[in-house]
Amino acid sequence: MAVDSSAVSAPHCVILLHGLARTDASMLVMEHTLEAAGYQVVNQDYPSREAPVALLADPALRGARANCGEDAAPDVVTHSMGAILLRSFAADHPELDWGRVVMLGPPNHGSEIIDTFGEYAAFESANGPAGLQLGTESLPDSLPPVPFETGVIAGNQSFNPILSAVIEGEDDGKVSIESTKVAGMAAHLTLPVTHTFMMQNPRVIVQTLHFLDTGAFEPDLSAGAALSRLWELGVEAVE
Repeated sequence: MAVDSSAVSAPHCVILLHGLARTDASMLVMEHTLEAAGYQVVNQDYPSREAPVALLADPALRGARANCGEDAAPDVVTHSMGAILLRSFAADHPELDWGRVVMLGPPNHGSEIIDTFGEYAAFESANGPAGLQLGTESLPDSLPPVPFETGVIAGNQSFNPILSAVIEGEDDGKVSIESTKVAGMAAHLTLPVTHTFMMQNPRVIVQTLHFLDTGAFEPDLSAGAALSRLWELGVEAVE
């Protein structure tokens, strides 16, 4: 018996937004996992160091939503500055609908690293105009509460004691745990991961998938259980 294709619903779309000074390649393991779980995935690249946040956000999010096709309320997974792009775009376009959002290491209240080193030319050259907008009491704090169902994953491990020394409180090497929190979020989870590689960590990936599926995290999920779930999906973890 032939299947009526019009009766088969299209897979739900998830937009991936990488962080500052990264590319869509940094989100490939996340992309493969979500696809294996049945989602349509748009892994959106953008030139993170070439323009201010608003000028990066508009073409990136418009293009990603267009590539989601008929899904008018896509989910989103962001890493680091990707969260600020999403929040900026959503604030400028309140008429648009969104699904669930997972933010990984988001500088929702900026980072003291920008406050400390942003005045140096080499730092500005390496991070671009958008990076310089991520200080404390800067662009992130000017944005409204999140208008979508949001889960935030923070890290508490650091590779760089020098950078961590200028950050107030526990941090992931770039952003404090407190800075990742945002008004209106539905859930917050801290894991033993670093800012730089958290998007490739098995526990982070499985927790992200669980939030997209259910709107909640699994606080007691072990590293072994996360690896087992990835194996069941046929995904090879890189960390």
